[in-house]
Amino acid sequence: MKKIIFSLLMLITLIACENSPKSSDKAVEINNKVNNEIRSFVVLETIDVASYVYILGEENGVKYWYATNVCDVHKGDTFFYDDPLVMKDFYSKELDRPFDEILFLSRIVKNPAELNKPKTETVSKTNGKIKTKQIEISIDKPDNTISIAQLFKQKDVFKGQEVIIKGEVVKFSPQIMNTNWIHIQDGTSFNGKYDLTITSQENVNVGDILTFKGFIAVDKDFGYGYFYEFLMEEAEIIE
Repeated sequence: MKKIIFSLLMLITLIACENSPKSSDKAVEINNKVNNEIRSFVVLETIDVASYVYILGEENGVKYWYATNVCDVHKGDTFFYDDPLVMKDFYSKELDRPFDEILFLSRIVKNPAELNKPKTETVSKTNGKIKTKQIEISIDKPDNTISIAQLFKQKDVFKGQEVIIKGEVVKFSPQIMNTNWIHIQDGTSFNGKYDLTITSQENVNVGDILTFKGFIAVDKDFGYGYFYEFLMEEAEIIE
Protein backbone atom coordinates (compact mmCIF):
# COMPACT_ATOMS: atom_id res chain seq x y z
CA MET A 1 0.00 0.00 0.00
CA LYS A 2 7.48 2.37 -1.05
CA LYS A 3 6.85 4.05 2.15
CA ILE A 4 3.28 4.68 2.99
CA ILE A 5 2.05 7.67 4.76
CA PHE A 6 -1.61 6.30 4.65
CA SER A 7 0.48 5.68 7.53
CA LEU A 8 -2.27 5.10 5.51
CA LEU A 9 -2.62 4.03 1.97
CA MET A 10 -2.28 4.07 -0.58
CA LEU A 11 -1.57 10.55 -3.85
CA ILE A 12 -1.37 14.29 -5.99
CA THR A 13 1.47 18.44 -7.67
CA LEU A 14 0.70 21.27 -10.14
CA ILE A 15 0.15 24.88 -9.63
CA ALA A 16 -2.46 25.27 -6.95
CA CYS A 17 -5.81 26.01 -8.44
CA GLU A 18 -8.29 28.47 -6.99
CA ASN A 19 -10.78 25.70 -6.42
CA SER A 20 -8.37 23.51 -4.45
CA PRO A 21 -9.61 22.99 -0.90
CA LYS A 22 -7.85 25.05 1.75
CA SER A 23 -7.06 23.89 5.26
CA SER A 24 -9.70 25.33 7.55
CA ASP A 25 -11.55 24.68 10.77
CA LYS A 26 -14.18 22.95 8.63
CA ALA A 27 -11.58 20.72 7.00
CA VAL A 28 -10.17 19.70 10.37
CA GLU A 29 -13.67 19.03 11.63
CA ILE A 30 -14.49 16.66 8.76
CA ASN A 31 -11.34 14.65 9.45
CA ASN A 32 -12.36 14.09 13.05
CA LYS A 33 -15.93 12.94 12.48
CA VAL A 34 -17.07 9.47 13.40
CA ASN A 35 -16.39 6.69 10.89
CA ASN A 36 -19.42 5.45 8.96
CA GLU A 37 -21.23 8.79 9.27
CA ILE A 38 -22.98 9.33 5.95
CA ARG A 39 -22.19 12.66 4.30
CA SER A 40 -22.97 14.15 0.90
CA PHE A 41 -21.68 16.67 -1.62
CA VAL A 42 -22.81 18.32 -4.86
CA VAL A 43 -20.51 17.94 -7.89
CA LEU A 44 -19.05 21.21 -9.17
CA GLU A 45 -16.27 19.91 -11.44
CA THR A 46 -14.67 16.60 -12.47
CA ILE A 47 -11.29 15.48 -13.82
CA ASP A 48 -11.04 11.98 -15.28
CA VAL A 49 -7.83 9.96 -15.31
CA ALA A 50 -7.15 6.33 -16.16
CA SER A 51 -8.44 4.68 -12.99
CA TYR A 52 -9.92 7.52 -10.95
CA VAL A 53 -12.16 10.54 -11.15
CA TYR A 54 -11.25 13.65 -9.21
CA ILE A 55 -14.25 15.67 -8.10
CA LEU A 56 -14.54 19.21 -6.81
CA GLY A 57 -17.64 19.18 -4.65
CA GLU A 58 -19.49 21.40 -2.23
CA GLU A 59 -20.37 20.02 1.19
CA ASN A 60 -22.17 22.16 3.77
CA GLY A 61 -21.07 25.30 1.95
CA VAL A 62 -17.39 24.29 1.82
CA LYS A 63 -15.52 23.09 -1.29
CA TYR A 64 -13.46 19.90 -1.13
CA TRP A 65 -11.61 17.76 -3.64
CA TYR A 66 -12.58 14.10 -3.67
CA ALA A 67 -11.11 11.11 -5.53
CA THR A 68 -12.82 7.81 -6.21
CA ASN A 69 -12.93 4.95 -8.71
CA VAL A 70 -14.06 5.84 -12.21
CA CYS A 71 -17.85 6.14 -12.34
CA ASP A 72 -20.61 8.16 -14.01
CA VAL A 73 -20.36 11.62 -12.46
CA HIS A 74 -21.85 14.86 -13.76
CA LYS A 75 -21.93 18.47 -12.62
CA GLY A 76 -24.89 19.04 -10.32
CA ASP A 77 -25.13 15.41 -9.15
CA THR A 78 -25.46 14.76 -5.42
CA PHE A 79 -23.49 11.83 -3.99
CA PHE A 80 -23.33 10.22 -0.55
CA TYR A 81 -20.24 8.65 1.04
CA ASP A 82 -18.71 7.48 4.30
CA ASP A 83 -15.27 6.59 5.71
CA PRO A 84 -13.17 9.19 3.83
CA LEU A 85 -9.40 8.93 3.81
CA VAL A 86 -8.24 12.54 4.23
CA MET A 87 -4.85 13.35 2.73
CA LYS A 88 -3.01 16.65 3.23
CA ASP A 89 -0.53 18.06 0.70
CA PHE A 90 -1.23 15.34 -1.83
CA TYR A 91 0.52 15.26 -5.22
CA SER A 92 -1.00 13.55 -8.27
CA LYS A 93 1.54 12.28 -10.76
CA GLU A 94 -1.22 11.66 -13.31
CA LEU A 95 -2.38 15.28 -13.13
CA ASP A 96 1.05 16.75 -12.32
CA ARG A 97 -0.76 18.75 -9.70
CA PRO A 98 -0.77 19.32 -5.93
CA PHE A 99 -3.84 19.37 -3.70
CA ASP A 100 -3.78 21.02 -0.29
CA GLU A 101 -6.27 18.40 0.86
CA ILE A 102 -8.18 15.61 -0.82
CA LEU A 103 -10.67 13.03 0.41
CA PHE A 104 -10.22 9.55 -1.04
CA LEU A 105 -13.49 7.66 -1.14
CA SER A 106 -13.87 3.91 -1.61
CA ARG A 107 -17.30 4.53 -3.14
CA ILE A 108 -19.89 7.22 -3.80
CA VAL A 109 -23.60 6.51 -4.25
CA LYS A 110 -26.76 8.41 -5.11
CA ASN A 111 -28.83 6.32 -2.71
CA PRO A 112 -27.41 6.45 0.85
CA ALA A 113 -28.97 3.04 1.60
CA GLU A 114 -26.34 1.48 -0.68
CA LEU A 115 -23.64 2.42 1.83
CA ASN A 116 -24.88 -0.42 4.01
CA LYS A 117 -23.56 -2.90 1.44
CA PRO A 118 -20.08 -4.34 2.13
CA LYS A 119 -17.07 -2.66 0.54
CA THR A 120 -14.71 -4.55 -1.74
CA GLU A 121 -11.45 -2.77 -0.95
CA THR A 122 -11.30 -2.58 2.81
CA VAL A 123 -10.21 -5.23 5.23
CA SER A 124 -12.18 -6.06 8.35
CA LYS A 125 -10.50 -4.96 11.58
CA THR A 126 -11.82 -8.03 13.33
CA ASN A 127 -10.58 -10.81 11.08
CA GLY A 128 -8.34 -9.22 8.45
CA LYS A 129 -10.11 -10.96 5.55
CA ILE A 130 -10.03 -9.13 2.25
CA LYS A 131 -13.28 -8.96 0.38
CA THR A 132 -11.82 -10.12 -2.95
CA LYS A 133 -12.90 -13.34 -4.57
CA GLN A 134 -10.53 -16.27 -4.19
CA ILE A 135 -9.31 -17.65 -7.50
CA GLU A 136 -8.31 -21.20 -8.31
CA ILE A 137 -4.66 -21.23 -9.24
CA SER A 138 -1.57 -23.37 -8.83
CA ILE A 139 1.80 -21.65 -9.14
CA ASP A 140 5.25 -23.21 -9.35
CA LYS A 141 7.28 -21.36 -6.75
CA PRO A 142 11.07 -21.01 -6.79
CA ASP A 143 12.88 -22.35 -3.72
CA ASN A 144 13.65 -18.86 -2.41
CA THR A 145 9.98 -17.81 -2.21
CA ILE A 146 7.36 -18.19 0.49
CA SER A 147 3.61 -18.68 0.11
CA ILE A 148 0.72 -16.53 1.24
CA ALA A 149 -0.30 -19.35 3.57
CA GLN A 150 3.15 -19.30 5.19
CA LEU A 151 2.93 -15.53 5.68
CA PHE A 152 -0.33 -15.67 7.58
CA LYS A 153 0.61 -18.82 9.49
CA GLN A 154 3.97 -17.47 10.70
CA LYS A 155 3.00 -13.86 11.29
CA ASP A 156 5.64 -13.04 13.89
CA VAL A 157 8.44 -14.67 11.92
CA PHE A 158 8.08 -12.48 8.83
CA LYS A 159 7.27 -9.13 10.50
CA GLY A 160 9.75 -6.53 9.24
CA GLN A 161 11.55 -9.08 7.07
CA GLU A 162 12.30 -8.84 3.36
CA VAL A 163 10.69 -11.78 1.56
CA ILE A 164 10.07 -13.03 -1.97
CA ILE A 165 6.64 -14.20 -3.04
CA LYS A 166 5.15 -15.24 -6.38
CA GLY A 167 1.51 -14.91 -7.31
CA GLU A 168 -1.14 -13.81 -9.76
CA VAL A 169 -2.31 -10.20 -9.81
CA VAL A 170 -6.04 -10.09 -9.03
CA LYS A 171 -6.41 -6.33 -8.55
CA PHE A 172 -4.37 -3.25 -9.46
CA SER A 173 -5.05 0.29 -8.20
CA PRO A 174 -2.47 2.80 -9.48
CA GLN A 175 -1.13 5.90 -7.75
CA ILE A 176 -3.01 6.05 -4.49
CA MET A 177 -0.89 7.99 -2.02
CA ASN A 178 1.95 8.06 -4.54
CA THR A 179 2.16 4.29 -4.79
CA ASN A 180 0.52 1.44 -6.70
CA TRP A 181 -1.62 -1.05 -4.77
CA ILE A 182 -1.46 -4.64 -5.97
CA HIS A 183 -3.42 -7.65 -4.73
CA ILE A 184 -1.99 -11.10 -5.47
CA GLN A 185 -3.02 -14.68 -4.77
CA ASP A 186 -0.98 -17.86 -5.14
CA GLY A 187 -3.58 -20.57 -4.56
CA THR A 188 -2.67 -21.08 -0.89
CA SER A 189 -4.56 -19.90 2.18
CA PHE A 190 -4.49 -20.02 5.96
CA ASN A 191 -7.63 -19.63 8.07
CA GLY A 192 -9.49 -18.20 5.08
CA LYS A 193 -6.80 -15.61 4.27
CA TYR A 194 -5.57 -15.92 0.71
CA ASP A 195 -4.93 -12.40 -0.63
CA LEU A 196 -1.76 -10.34 -0.10
CA THR A 197 -1.73 -6.57 -0.63
CA ILE A 198 1.47 -5.09 -2.06
CA THR A 199 2.56 -1.47 -2.46
CA SER A 200 5.01 -0.78 -5.25
CA GLN A 201 6.06 1.64 -7.96
CA GLU A 202 5.76 -1.21 -10.47
CA ASN A 203 2.96 -1.15 -13.06
CA VAL A 204 1.23 -4.50 -13.54
CA ASN A 205 -1.87 -5.98 -15.15
CA VAL A 206 -4.55 -8.19 -13.66
CA GLY A 207 -3.69 -11.77 -14.62
CA ASP A 208 0.08 -11.24 -14.56
CA ILE A 209 1.99 -13.94 -12.67
CA LEU A 210 4.94 -12.17 -11.06
CA THR A 211 7.56 -12.54 -8.34
CA PHE A 212 7.83 -9.68 -5.84
CA LYS A 213 10.47 -8.84 -3.26
CA GLY A 214 9.58 -6.49 -0.42
CA PHE A 215 9.30 -5.89 3.31
CA ILE A 216 6.44 -7.25 5.38
CA ALA A 217 4.42 -4.93 7.62
CA VAL A 218 2.05 -6.50 10.13
CA ASP A 219 -1.24 -5.11 11.46
CA LYS A 220 -0.98 -1.92 9.44
CA ASP A 221 -3.84 0.40 10.43
CA PHE A 222 -4.28 3.50 8.28
CA GLY A 223 -7.52 4.46 9.98
CA TYR A 224 -10.93 4.98 8.35
CA GLY A 225 -11.44 1.21 8.17
CA TYR A 226 -8.26 0.49 6.19
CA PHE A 227 -6.50 -2.26 8.11
CA TYR A 228 -4.08 -4.84 6.71
CA GLU A 229 -2.99 -7.85 8.73
CA PHE A 230 -0.17 -8.25 6.22
CA LEU A 231 1.20 -5.72 3.76
CA MET A 232 4.25 -6.05 1.52
CA GLU A 233 5.81 -2.60 1.14
CA GLU A 234 8.35 -1.12 -1.31
CA ALA A 235 8.03 -4.22 -3.48
CA GLU A 236 10.01 -4.76 -6.66
CA ILE A 237 9.42 -7.29 -9.42
CA ILE A 238 12.30 -9.72 -9.79
CA GLU A 239 13.04 -12.46 -12.29
